[in-house]
Amino acid sequence: MPMSLDERAQVMAPEPVSQSPSIPRVPAVRRPIWFDILVLLALASLVYLMVQATETVVGPRRGKVVIDLSAWALPKYVGWSLFRSFVAFALSVIFTLVYGYIAAKFRRAEKFMIPLLDILQSVPVLGFMPSLMLTLIAVFPLSNFGLELASIVMIFTGQVWNMTFSFYHSLRSIPNELREASRIYGFGWWRTLWRLEVPYAMIPLVWNAKVSMAGGWFFLTVCEAFRLGDFDFRLPGIGSYMSQANLEGNTRAIVYGIIAMTLTIVFIDQLFWRPIIAWAQKFKVEETAGAEEPSSIVLDLLRESRLVEFLGAVGQRLSKMVRVQVQNRVTHRPMAQTSRKVWMSEKTRARMTTFAKIVGYALLGVVVIYLLITGLKIVDMISNLTLAQWFTIAWSSGLTLLRIIATLVLASLWAIPIGVLVGMKPKISRILKPVIQVLASFPAPMIYPLVLSVLAWFGISLQFGSIFLLMLGAQWYILFNATAGAVSIPHELSEVASIYRFSRVRVWRTLYLPAIFPSLITGWIVAAGGAWNASIVAEHVEFKGQTLVASGLGSMITTATMEKHFEILAAGVLVMVVLVVLFNRLIWEPMYTLARERFSARK
Repeated sequence: MPMSLDERAQVMAPEPVSQSPSIPRVPAVRRPIWFDILVLLALASLVYLMVQATETVVGPRRGKVVIDLSAWALPKYVGWSLFRSFVAFALSVIFTLVYGYIAAKFRRAEKFMIPLLDILQSVPVLGFMPSLMLTLIAVFPLSNFGLELASIVMIFTGQVWNMTFSFYHSLRSIPNELREASRIYGFGWWRTLWRLEVPYAMIPLVWNAKVSMAGGWFFLTVCEAFRLGDFDFRLPGIGSYMSQANLEGNTRAIVYGIIAMTLTIVFIDQLFWRPIIAWAQKFKVEETAGAEEPSSIVLDLLRESRLVEFLGAVGQRLSKMVRVQVQNRVTHRPMAQTSRKVWMSEKTRARMTTFAKIVGYALLGVVVIYLLITGLKIVDMISNLTLAQWFTIAWSSGLTLLRIIATLVLASLWAIPIGVLVGMKPKISRILKPVIQVLASFPAPMIYPLVLSVLAWFGISLQFGSIFLLMLGAQWYILFNATAGAVSIPHELSEVASIYRFSRVRVWRTLYLPAIFPSLITGWIVAAGGAWNASIVAEHVEFKGQTLVASGLGSMITTATMEKHFEILAAGVLVMVVLVVLFNRLIWEPMYTLARERFSARK
């Protein structure tokens, strides 16, 4: 059941520490034993698959990879892609919590970290993939670890930015009354993080994590089918399978791949995302319960499992034992030290603070030196470009920028109303959510051939058709953020609008748009960054032995990578970064300020 602000503050209250913790007794309700058998089998199979994958990754390096386009090879390829995606997702979650927390808590760091995040999410994968791939292969020449790690890092770059932006913005939007409650109960930073900040950010974080994993799937065809000149760095996976099928124009293999990908997405949605989305609803902040809450058979099974209950009880007992030890340690200390709520003297604390500052400045100095050295090398590399080449890069950048603006406008026209509809109307949500979740999670490059066939039938060239290819990936960021914003709208506000019979226009103007505006900005920012990154595949498409190219910065970067023109590659990436920074300063930063000052939940 969703919690109100008052209930949330009560839940945040410190639990009394028992001196003799014990495992809670299992209720007398008898549950079917097959619940526990299913959970046990699932855990055993997961451990087995992880062990097998780890042995292959650290094992002897594969020879030349030959992609089998038969249907029987798809289960193995899908398994490898899932392994890489979930490892990258785990890294993304860790990065999100650490990076987003630091950026939201420390104002000096925020001024540097948020613009850097904007830049990193817009740097195309091909901008640093060649150097990363070659470096990791040189470090791990005898095993598959270098290639696998490079692929995982590339998928990570397609997932992490959206999640980090969402978590950062949620931390900045926590209502002051909840902050005051955490201070009243004497929470330290650790308990505030896990009892207030992470729960408050959970709903938008879950929705953005879902679309972020889809963003990682987007670049599978690039990460698993990467070639650099005569060097073949392909890896077995659904991405390399679809890339090879598109290259050969093998319609049967393309159909097999689409079916396999669809089944995989449905499987992940039912076993992973649906339980998480249903579980996350308990963190919704509202005064009255909504008309209907999401449900999950898998979540119900886990809640009914005695094995999961036993593991949870053991975890609670260990947690209580730790709290007892902490409480006893504080209780037996002198009053002067206990009053400070610290376990060290002021002198030791000052020394540790000084040491931390020295380490921080040293690391910052190393980063600055590295950036300076890299910058000098890039300047030396691009200094040989002619004026005509710079003009071509500028013209190509302008074309890609216009395509991205058109993509954001066209995507917003349908994604915002549908997102609000899905978030606010349970009956419509039951119909649309499954379809949207499958479509959003499907890697867009895998259906580029079908879209190109439709565009060719209408006589639309890739110069304009690339806008629709960009939309296939960018539109879901806007849709899911609009949905997350709508889901977070307190139900009582919708009831007030209904009681006073607000017109549809007035409801949108006074409730829906102001409420989703902070989330929507996050969606626009990440969609724009994703569109810049996706331009490398949307403006340069291979199909049936033909290469279709649309004039733009993305196609220029792709061509430069394939032909080893690293000076053009460096110049293209540099221009893209400059454009992103200017766009952030002139457009997104003022909009973020507007959202924080006028439409945030903070008072």
